[in-house]
Amino acid sequence: MCGIVAAAAQREVSGILLEGLRRLEYRGYDSAGMALIDAGQALQLHKHAGKVKNLEDANARHPILGHRGVAHTRWATHGEPTSANAHPHLSGERVALVHNGIIENHATLRNALKAEGVVFQSETDTEVIVHLIHSSLAQGETLFDAVRLTVAKLEGAYAIAVVDTSHDDEVVVAREGSPLVLGIGIGEMFAGSDTLALRQVTDTFVYLEDGDLAILSAGGYQIFDKTGDSLERAETRLRDTDNQADRGEFEHYMLKEIYEQPDRLRDTLTFEALDDGLFGEAAAAIFDHVQAVQIIACGTSYHAGLVARHWLEGFAGIPCQVEVASEFRYRRSVSLPGTLVVTISQSGETADTLAAIKHLPGDYALAKLAICNVDHSAIVRASDLVFLTKAGPEIGVASTKAFTTQLAALMVLTACLSRRQASSTLDEALVKQAIAELPSAVEATIAQDAKIRELAAHFIQRDHALFLGRGVYHPIAKEGALKLKEISYIHAEAYPAGELKHGPLALVDDKMPVVAVAPKDDLLDKLKSNLEEVRARGGQLFVFADQAVAYESGPGITVIDVPSVSELAGPIVYTVVLQLLSYHVAVAKGTDVDKPRNLAKSVTVE
Repeated sequence: MCGIVAAAAQREVSGILLEGLRRLEYRGYDSAGMALIDAGQALQLHKHAGKVKNLEDANARHPILGHRGVAHTRWATHGEPTSANAHPHLSGERVALVHNGIIENHATLRNALKAEGVVFQSETDTEVIVHLIHSSLAQGETLFDAVRLTVAKLEGAYAIAVVDTSHDDEVVVAREGSPLVLGIGIGEMFAGSDTLALRQVTDTFVYLEDGDLAILSAGGYQIFDKTGDSLERAETRLRDTDNQADRGEFEHYMLKEIYEQPDRLRDTLTFEALDDGLFGEAAAAIFDHVQAVQIIACGTSYHAGLVARHWLEGFAGIPCQVEVASEFRYRRSVSLPGTLVVTISQSGETADTLAAIKHLPGDYALAKLAICNVDHSAIVRASDLVFLTKAGPEIGVASTKAFTTQLAALMVLTACLSRRQASSTLDEALVKQAIAELPSAVEATIAQDAKIRELAAHFIQRDHALFLGRGVYHPIAKEGALKLKEISYIHAEAYPAGELKHGPLALVDDKMPVVAVAPKDDLLDKLKSNLEEVRARGGQLFVFADQAVAYESGPGITVIDVPSVSELAGPIVYTVVLQLLSYHVAVAKGTDVDKPRNLAKSVTVE
């Protein structure tokens, strides 16, 4: 989950590398570094533990300059987040390398290199790669061939970028199971973990595939396969603007992204008809044969899948299974005839999800559908059908607008599949009503921000919290608990409210905040009874309730009104209030909201 930037140009590139790292810091912020080859063909290096700001400060004190270089921001896997373990890693003051991924056979390779007299300076799996490359160079190989021969020895996932002082105009890159894109400039070439890092300098990209290697120079690029044969990959010009990556007037990216949700929902749901073609040209023919759905996702996207299961089974009458991608890959599973496999990912590069769909048996799925925020990403390219959400760049590690636009996409999928089912109970007018009302309803919800902020004081001194919901709102409660634990470090768990008496009620006392979502639905009276169980044990209730319910605050209970919306719009609206609650609790506790400890945004390692 690290971020890579590399450059080969006719101009000095240190500023470009640093800006690229700033844009990639959501991928990791344990340490950062960059290496440049200067005018005298010597390697210049800065690397420091901590955030990119530490690297920027070091470079301001002692600038390093060059026309070629590699840079990296790290999320630690092998080795603690120290300066010694930070990238780039060097070998012989000649070769510098940055890496994203995990090398599974690094211990074997390390032992072999030690037997040859190599002295290691770090605990990382990455360092074996740079020493293997240096060893091949010492035997007379070109930089490209040294990289090609080295990656053939690696087991696991990698995206790497390498420079060598003896190859004065080249950067060599390679990828396998970890994302890497090339950026095409005029008299300059770049590589990065994603396009966001390079939008500062180009809008034209080449998406490398697994097994690709490339040579970059100021004059252009060449792409090869693992055998050294030349390849052609399409160039893609992106049209979207770069300003969504700016924080603007907001204190944190997360708050900005919460406030963006009305517009992002409008963008995602901008169409006149619930047309199958929203998912691709082949969607209509495929949807005609769908008899079951298997959803595969991780984290927040998994919660979106749990909501979709309620919709698909409850409205369309279609069997739906939802599984965490990291588990799905490693067990034998049985599919029903006509199974549509749906993967959900913000980045489209989530390693566990991508691995799961790549390892599906050939006869498992009728087709694969990706719901994703990033066009041309690996999961999109591996799928038969695609619905691109229009969330725009999401920098805050805790997902907000990506989640709500995923729910919007799943709502549309439910409508398209429902019309083919004799058992369907879904009136498409209900879907169209939700589409029409969602942006304004979310705006009205965000207008409650100040009231929600006042609740934060009740959580500052608490170590645990309980979230409750019933029916389709249980996954929303799970998402709320995840947000709170991610950014405030308060341990939070979610349960169906009816499960309270089966165990969780033992945790409830006057020091346990209990957060509940109370829409006006068929389960409201049962939920109220469950909440009374909490009040009877002295629990402190914080209830987000439909304003039409007339649920009132009182001793031990604080109620925040939520706008009344239709059945399908409700889960999205209640998500937003829980996002705001988690945000304000984290701010009150003084945590780093956008970069919570131990986490990174795009999980590109297994």
